[in-house]
Amino acid sequence: MNEIEDAIQRADREAFTKDPPKTLKGQVGFLIKQFGSAKAVAQELGVTADSVNRYRRGARKHARPDIAAKIDDTVKARWQPLVRKRRQKQAATSGGITVETRARFGYTSSAGSTDDGRFRRLTVKLPATYAQRLFDARDTGASDQEMRGIIAEGFKEVYFQDGGSRAMGLSDVEIGDIDYLDLDY
Repeated sequence: MNEIEDAIQRADREAFTKDPPKTLKGQVGFLIKQFGSAKAVAQELGVTADSVNRYRRGARKHARPDIAAKIDDTVKARWQPLVRKRRQKQAATSGGITVETRARFGYTSSAGSTDDGRFRRLTVKLPATYAQRLFDARDTGASDQEMRGIIAEGFKEVYFQDGGSRAMGLSDVEIGDIDYLDLDY
């Protein structure tokens, strides 16, 4: 998984209006409702249907750490999809997306200015069009580099060029060496 995708997933989890089940029994019960059968859940998790039924009944209180992590990730991925979709739609149509990051920014500009990359800590609210492009790119399986390009283009327009009032000679902005990246919408 890549840094941008991770940031989108963290933002989605922050949108939960109700916490997902915490116990193994509760999580497996939720997954059985989602998938329709213990056999389907077992195939998703890579365990036997008997193991899934033992988890559901409470006969087995703890799963192996790798299986427990898979269960937790699967539950979080399927928890409150309508809440996530509604927040993403709002960000993509009117609200925009806030990007907070500390990364190395480099750019190509007119003669007489330095284009050496340097670390900056930025918190920038990008317009809804960039949120829509970012979600579309993620949904089509875009690479981390492509999604960085979308965010870099948004930073160029909003932060570096201030909506067209300065740095008009700036042609390309690149993001590299990301220390952290967080999204909010």
